[in-house]
Amino acid sequence: MKKWAAAFAAILLLLSGCSHKEKVKVPVKKEKTVNKAEEKAEEKQGAPYIYPLTGIGSETQTEGRAVAVMINNHPKARPQSGLNKADIVYEVLAEADITRFLAVFQSEKPANIGPVRSARDYYIDLAKGLNALYIAHGWSEEARKMLEGNYIDNLNGMVYDGTLFKRSSTRKAPHNSYITYENILKGVEQKKYSLEQSPPAFKFLSEEESKNVIGDDAESVKITYSSGGISDSSFEFDVALGKYKRFSGGEQSVDLDTNEPVLLNNIFIIETNHRVIDSVGRRDIDFKSGGKAYLLQMGKVNEVEWANKDGQIIAVKDGKEVPFVPGKTWVNVVPTNPGLQKSVSFNAK
Repeated sequence: MKKWAAAFAAILLLLSGCSHKEKVKVPVKKEKTVNKAEEKAEEKQGAPYIYPLTGIGSETQTEGRAVAVMINNHPKARPQSGLNKADIVYEVLAEADITRFLAVFQSEKPANIGPVRSARDYYIDLAKGLNALYIAHGWSEEARKMLEGNYIDNLNGMVYDGTLFKRSSTRKAPHNSYITYENILKGVEQKKYSLEQSPPAFKFLSEEESKNVIGDDAESVKITYSSGGISDSSFEFDVALGKYKRFSGGEQSVDLDTNEPVLLNNIFIIETNHRVIDSVGRRDIDFKSGGKAYLLQMGKVNEVEWANKDGQIIAVKDGKEVPFVPGKTWVNVVPTNPGLQKSVSFNAK
């Protein structure tokens, strides 16, 4: 009996030891999980490659030419395809009170883009400043001269309608022209263009700096282009996402094909001189002189200025370039008359 008691005590001692070992393993596992998460964050922040138009890090090469596409913003063209994948979008008046988008793609390549619309000379200059391949369907007279004169590498639906550009059966012209990224690559091959040279890089805040952006509260902003409101847009900051949602005509901007929302990290609103040049309401727009601007980031807004840096539109304060928060950017361009103060309203209920 004594032998059995001794054996039983030994077993209890062994089990107690195993139980103790299991208990001390738990915090070790947790600590490793935390460390791995920290390491992952550090790897992302210190990634060897950075996308030039978004500042987002990558473990693989981020080189390559940007592609700038003219996208229709008429109500009959909404929702559009591809906008959620754009690194940066410029929204500018094209004619009368209707805006048009120049959507620039480099870090992501959407399967389908459109509806594609006609070119204007100032959109071409914006694309040129980013060394982008320019995609449009149609042109104004001044834009036609620039494109046919090879001012910029381009593919135009006036030449490739029905081949590279396809018409949607669910919409009516001129709101139904689309191009796939696959067909853009086919066009590049046909024209023997190069896609190697990357766009000039914007300056970006670090992840830590992005968390500490200061400024006046700007949970929402509305941009008014006319009394009719056909092109008015608004943005709302989503605290949980740390990004801005875009709305047009009271509807959230989403991708037609995937229903994925347009989410943004920087809203850059600039004021510049517009001059009407014909009876249709086409304009000459000054993208060279610089001027007043607002920059919205992380739910905050700051008054800045905009400047043209070798064709690239940047934010400036006290003579220095203001960095963007890493991510996607939307640039709204409003006329000097009536100006920022009358065209832009913050935190409207």
